Amino acid sequence: MTAEAGPTTGVTEAAAGVDVAAVDLDAADRATWRVAVETLDANWEYDHTVPSRTLYPHQWSWDSAFIAIGLAHLDPARAWRELDTLFAAQWPDGRVPHIVFNPRLRPGDYFPGPDMWASPLAAGPPSGATSGIVQPPVHALAAWRVHQIATGRSGAGAVDATHRLRALYPRLVAQQRYLARRRDVGGGGLASVVHPWESGLDNSPAWDAPMAAVDADPAVMRAYRRHDTRFVADSHRPTDLDYARYLALVAAYRDRGYADDDLAGRQPFLVECPLFNAVRAAAELALAGIAGVLGEDSGPHRDRAARITDAIVERLYDPVAGTFRPRDLRTGRLVPARTVLGLTPILLPGLPAEQVRTILAEATSERFGLTARMSRPLPSHDRTAADFEPLRYWRGPSWMNINWLIWQGLREHGETTLAAGLRESMLDLVRRSGCHEYFHPDTGAGLGSPAFGWTAALTLDVLAEHGGFAGCRPLP
Repeated sequence: MTAEAGPTTGVTEAAAGVDVAAVDLDAADRATWRVAVETLDANWEYDHTVPSRTLYPHQWSWDSAFIAIGLAHLDPARAWRELDTLFAAQWPDGRVPHIVFNPRLRPGDYFPGPDMWASPLAAGPPSGATSGIVQPPVHALAAWRVHQIATGRSGAGAVDATHRLRALYPRLVAQQRYLARRRDVGGGGLASVVHPWESGLDNSPAWDAPMAAVDADPAVMRAYRRHDTRFVADSHRPTDLDYARYLALVAAYRDRGYADDDLAGRQPFLVECPLFNAVRAAAELALAGIAGVLGEDSGPHRDRAARITDAIVERLYDPVAGTFRPRDLRTGRLVPARTVLGLTPILLPGLPAEQVRTILAEATSERFGLTARMSRPLPSHDRTAADFEPLRYWRGPSWMNINWLIWQGLREHGETTLAAGLRESMLDLVRRSGCHEYFHPDTGAGLGSPAFGWTAALTLDVLAEHGGFAGCRPLP
């Protein structure tokens, strides 16, 4: 790695020393802290962090948000830079693209690359090469969290954090406005995703039913060289049929210049996702906190959070199954799969008590196996389902970011014992297997990339346990 692309000078030594002492860790967790710091340093790419040097060599949207939270424990200036670099690629319409391509890399270093996305040809294009779709808008949550961590330091850090928030706030508002105005295809107050990649859970069984209607032939993949299977076994990744459908959806959206008018008439995949919209509502609460710091009116953000929460319950809750499910707007039906998506609305403080109760029942059932003592982490899919696959990407494995979000939700609703058990299970994964991309949900074996950015970052946050997640608490 060149000096320009390397980590900030002295970050590893300073962070692994001063901050480890500050959070009062035992010897085992000090070692875990250092592994996480070394992973983030190794993935730093001059003004952002790559999720993985092998599988994901560019900048990813929600990855950078989670990574910024971890970086804030080491160097808040670097955390702000992570977010600033991402938002420099925000489109004029407010969307934050899910990939920002590094122009220093060869086009063949990732598939599908910038030529496939052709973002410069869009109406109102971004300033550089990006994808044209989005990911869950966790960025306001991250900015608020970074601010909290930074203001817990010196007075100068607090002043800088407020300055950084002031610069980022209008961009975060624009992101939320884009989703509210351009993606509410169902008309019920929820944003729709136009591609499984926008959900973040690419090949989740939740998408099997709506994806079955996307016309694609896996033979089309013979014309391309998949990047992912150069590093990870085919049996751990989405199939060629999955990828053929992914590319068909990219083409459908790209060929209309990524326009969001008439999505109902044109886009083959159109789904309201519980995770995506729960994060939208939590982001409005984080924006309320940010607005308060900046002397802005926080009321509209709180109102929007309440409306989104109500819409999630109204449109995505299945009272018979006692869980939340995505809604396929093509058919109007809730999808049948019971996945970890159904647990994610627990992130919201305004979720009614009945839905909190049923989420807890689902999480502690045999399907997901959450217990009050250290146990297996939550899988991405129902363990009892016939199509549960513990090795294949989002069809069974455990992921640190989803477990972290649900951990925050458990704490939000006073479920401290369950939260403590989940926390220990997350840390145990990294203690035993390192900062892998995802993990076998039963054995804890590391899967995917062996040095993954958000796993490292969120491990630092879980270890620090820095006073809870105020972005999702009721704010004064």
